[in-house]
Amino acid sequence: MKKPLIITAIVVLVATLFLIVINRMANREDPSILFAEVKQGVFDIIVTTTGELQAENSTEIRAPESLASKNQRFRDIKIQNLIPEGTVVKAGDYVATLDRTEADNTLKDDLARLDVMINDHQTKMLDTTLQLADLRNNLNNLKFNMEEAEIALEQSKYEPPTTIRQNTMNLEKANRTYLQAQKSYELKTRQIEASMRRVNEELRRQREKIAEMESLLKDFVIVAPAPGMIIYKKEWGGAKRKVGSTISPFDPVVATLPDLSSFISKTYVNEIDISKVKRGQKVRVTVDAFPDKSYMGEVISVANIGEQLPNTDAKVFEVVMKLNESDPILRPSMTTGNQIVTSTFPDVIYIPLECVYVTPDTIPYVYTKSGKKQIVVLGESNENQIIVEQGLEEGTLLHLTQPANPEELAFMGEELKEVVKERMRLKREEEAKLRTTNQSQRPERGMGGQQLTPEQREQMMQMMQSRGAGGQGRQGGQTQQSPGAETAGANRNVQIQR
Repeated sequence: MKKPLIITAIVVLVATLFLIVINRMANREDPSILFAEVKQGVFDIIVTTTGELQAENSTEIRAPESLASKNQRFRDIKIQNLIPEGTVVKAGDYVATLDRTEADNTLKDDLARLDVMINDHQTKMLDTTLQLADLRNNLNNLKFNMEEAEIALEQSKYEPPTTIRQNTMNLEKANRTYLQAQKSYELKTRQIEASMRRVNEELRRQREKIAEMESLLKDFVIVAPAPGMIIYKKEWGGAKRKVGSTISPFDPVVATLPDLSSFISKTYVNEIDISKVKRGQKVRVTVDAFPDKSYMGEVISVANIGEQLPNTDAKVFEVVMKLNESDPILRPSMTTGNQIVTSTFPDVIYIPLECVYVTPDTIPYVYTKSGKKQIVVLGESNENQIIVEQGLEEGTLLHLTQPANPEELAFMGEELKEVVKERMRLKREEEAKLRTTNQSQRPERGMGGQQLTPEQREQMMQMMQSRGAGGQGRQGGQTQQSPGAETAGANRNVQIQR
């Protein structure tokens, strides 16, 4: 009898201890609930992009300049051999060899054409010599005829007048024929001389062309013009030049020798953010290959005209940033992460975007750890955080996720609703004024005077809707809409409407 009682007492004791432990664990905070602390300090508005590292200055390694000569008709020449990219060379070191096949064939054709031209030239000289000799003989014969007519006229001075008249006419005719033949000889001589000058000039040009080609073939072996590291040029499609690639007189660069003491990062900023980026802004640059290192720089160039990148419909603007420091580990073509600081607030209160919710009438609020819904007045934001102008103090703990039973929590800071609504009203008046003056296409202004484009507004509205859809909770197996269903992204909509 005693043994079962003892076992029963032990079971009851264990169950009691188990219930006590469970009760204490239930009273503890759920470790899955996350909080964020309200912070105060420097707040940066940042545009983040991905870019490519390039040397600010470089020396080009080019194909022979004579490829562009008017005497040559090269279009595309293949690269026959290349040294590996990244090779460090000295001035005069071998870099590449161009394919000579087309040039050799052209030289053979030109040499054969030169032989034909020389033979034609010699034949033409013989022909013209014979033609001029025949003309001179004919001219001499006509001169003799004229002299004979003079003698006949002189001997007929005692003859009847008709005979004298006939001999006079014969002399005039012989004289006229001689003069015509003499003029024809002179014209023919000038014609032959001009023709020979043309033939000689063509022969000279052909010889110069052959000499130029022979000299050009020596330059098909390309050497480095200066010391440095070989970086091959990118072609239109983005691929670098390699064996089998072609160059032309219009694009003769084979490679570059970058100056590794000064680097730039070239990137593209979308049309939504480009209005924020200005020359002289500070940039934090990281390199994907060395994520633990970062470098400071500044924006040195912002394109005025957008362009469309391949395989995308988005318009982007080229932005160039210069690194203020150098590092021997940096190399051209490395991928960079660029954080462009477009504006800085030196001493403000800020919180994570995930903490912010909005009411159905777009009044922003947060959940405090003390169990309240605190209404806040929001300012500018970056990718992860947002400024709180009124409603919170440094050190306050906020829920990062929606707490259980949010509809049971009371609102605090009701007086701030009027501040938010007044800013919304001023914003609506500003928009109406812009529409009235036919300026609706200009970028809209958000808080702090920052310009927001229509694309930004549309993007923020979409974010508001998507975050609002994620704020629903499940209770009793049914999906219910809580008063704070719209979450972090909606704060941006509040900024726009202020």
